[in-house]
Amino acid sequence: MPLRRWRGSGVADTLRLDKFLWFARIVKTRSLAQALAEGGHLRLSGRIVDRAHAPVRIGDVLSFAVHGRVRVLRIEALPARRGPPAEARMLYSELVEGSPLTSEGGGD
Repeated sequence: MPLRRWRGSGVADTLRLDKFLWFARIVKTRSLAQALAEGGHLRLSGRIVDRAHAPVRIGDVLSFAVHGRVRVLRIEALPARRGPPAEARMLYSELVEGSPLTSEGGGD
């Protein structure tokens, strides 16, 4: 799997959040990734993210809700490009298997 190069020497240690979401095929387009990040719908290592350009690193934990399920992912690698789906799945590991969202009602 190709790793992201930085100025011709070494491997980059960060990548923009929106690019990671798109490269890892979590969203279909980069503009959707930007909207998801800027809407405050993502948490990166426990902190709410509201910037598409927030840096992600290997080992960061990303959590978000999509299609009525909560996904929690650990970033395993930073890609150099948007590759095929099989390659994209190797960029992260699923920590929580998409648990459904529930609403806690207070009244009986």
